[in-house]
Amino acid sequence: MKERSRGSRAIAATLLSAVAAGAFSSAQAQTPPDEWRYRATIYAWFPALGGTTQFPSGSGGPSIDVSTDDVLSGLKMAFMGAFELQYGKWGGLVDWVYADLGSDKSGTRQLSIHGQPLPVGVNANLSLDVKSNILTLGGTYSFIEKPEYTLGMIFGARMLSMDQTLNWSFVGTGPLGVARSGTSDVSATNWDAIVGVRGRARFGDGLRWFVPYYADVGTGNSQFTWQALAGVGYSFNWGDVLVAWRYLDYEFKSGDALQSLNFNGAAVGVSFKF
Repeated sequence: MKERSRGSRAIAATLLSAVAAGAFSSAQAQTPPDEWRYRATIYAWFPALGGTTQFPSGSGGPSIDVSTDDVLSGLKMAFMGAFELQYGKWGGLVDWVYADLGSDKSGTRQLSIHGQPLPVGVNANLSLDVKSNILTLGGTYSFIEKPEYTLGMIFGARMLSMDQTLNWSFVGTGPLGVARSGTSDVSATNWDAIVGVRGRARFGDGLRWFVPYYADVGTGNSQFTWQALAGVGYSFNWGDVLVAWRYLDYEFKSGDALQSLNFNGAAVGVSFKF
């Protein structure tokens, strides 16, 4: 956990340095046109879900600690979309992700009871369902807008709303301290303030190829959260197509049922500008 915290601080320091560098460079940047510009994006994100959750076992008993990435393997349904507007250097952004993941695991020992491993000879059958909404609301400011590259910042808030349902049954003999079978729910809604950088570098014939990048850090109801995206895309007259890798990470505060959480996977998107 200490190494993870040091890594989080390093990410925050690097990102804030990038924001400062962008602010310093903005005095020499090309001024974007004073007209309204819009971009709507529909994309598919195929994340693997990782992290640890403490599920209450009921009747004041110890928690059942489940490592999500050891159980989940299926995406039931997902919807992702974003909308941006810009006037001059200023703009705004809305990004929404809804995902429903679920899977079963039979005969597993990849869980613990109040931090202790299962007794020898005891296995578990688990069913885990996770529904999540991730909403980002942000203002944007453009430091640099050149044909070859752009650099800007985002500032605002990100909301994570999550519901996790665990069904369990234990097979085998041995003392457990919890019911041999049951169902437990954990829900959380976190709002965090975020700040970050975003932009793209263009290359190739007519500068139609581009590398998009995005990174933010934040805190609030969560102890720390950060997100990063990078990929490659191609521009048409009507908009863009892109393939990218997106990573979203949360560290929650001590005592929260959600201990840690991350989404990590490829994304494919189509955006329309008007």
